[in-house]
Amino acid sequence: MNSYPFGSQVPKSFPAYPRSEFDLESGTAIKRTRKPKNSTFHPFRMIRSFGNRLHHFLKIHPLMGLLLVLSLVVTLFMVFSLFGTPYGVQSGYVKAEMGFDDYPFAKLHNLVMVAGHSVYTSSSCGKIEKEDSWFLESYQKNPGQAATFVAHIHEGIEIVAQDDSALLLFSGGETRRDAGPRSEAQSYWAVADTKGWFGKEESVKWRALTEEHARDSFENLLFSVCRFRELTGTYPQNITVVGYDFKEKRFAHLHRSAIGFPESRFFYAGTPATSNAKAAALKGEELVRTQFQRDPYGCKGSLYNKKLKRDPFHRSIPYPNGCPEIEGLFKYCGPTPYPGELPWS
Repeated sequence: MNSYPFGSQVPKSFPAYPRSEFDLESGTAIKRTRKPKNSTFHPFRMIRSFGNRLHHFLKIHPLMGLLLVLSLVVTLFMVFSLFGTPYGVQSGYVKAEMGFDDYPFAKLHNLVMVAGHSVYTSSSCGKIEKEDSWFLESYQKNPGQAATFVAHIHEGIEIVAQDDSALLLFSGGETRRDAGPRSEAQSYWAVADTKGWFGKEESVKWRALTEEHARDSFENLLFSVCRFRELTGTYPQNITVVGYDFKEKRFAHLHRSAIGFPESRFFYAGTPATSNAKAAALKGEELVRTQFQRDPYGCKGSLYNKKLKRDPFHRSIPYPNGCPEIEGLFKYCGPTPYPGELPWS
């Protein structure tokens, strides 16, 4: 029998496991599991530690710290420049890029514009053709004046009813302080609706809308062209203006020329003024035409001041946001036609 001195080497059948326990039954070693260190996450300690290290770094390398700060500022500026607006747009155009199919009236190609002349103020829609149902200027207070407004509305509806590709726009802003914040355009649309669209509701109502910012006849035309672009995604192939017959020269020659629209694609549908006001209307129209001949864009002098008075509620004009291709035309002010390129020229 071999004897082994006490405390000498361990028998070969029982290998030494200095950091384990031995299972006598299985003959295997049992490893002891170390207790993990405290793994609790301490964000404030981490932030404090990072801050201390950063402070120490900046004391040693102040120039490097300045460069890091400048880089951070530049990065933030670039991020906000790209994503600071709802659509990341540029050049003042606030609408998102839209595809042709995204426009609600993309299949319509011709514009029919009815120029507004007054605001309907009556609470009773049954008095549409009564002068006291409209807010009238002193020169408009003539018997039968209200009926001429209704005639314009009717004429516009009839023209659109005969053209399946036409969009009808009633144009005119909130031009009368005492009439309240009601636009001429909304007044005309409401009258058309009350009249049942003169029997053409099914074919016309769905494509009859408003342009509610124009303050004079030139803006009736220009703003309606921009509004057409907002709704269809394109500019009109043909334009028809509905108004008083004595204003045809103003629209068909002066205003059309000012926006450079082709004469062959521009039409005017005129209805007569009241017989007792015709002489005064013709005299006044001659004066206005002379003013527009000198100032085709109504951007200075008496025409400009008149527009300011026709904006009693200081409405912000959204154009040319909806028609960026003619932004230059909106900004132009001169005695000669706009020299830049236009989508329809």
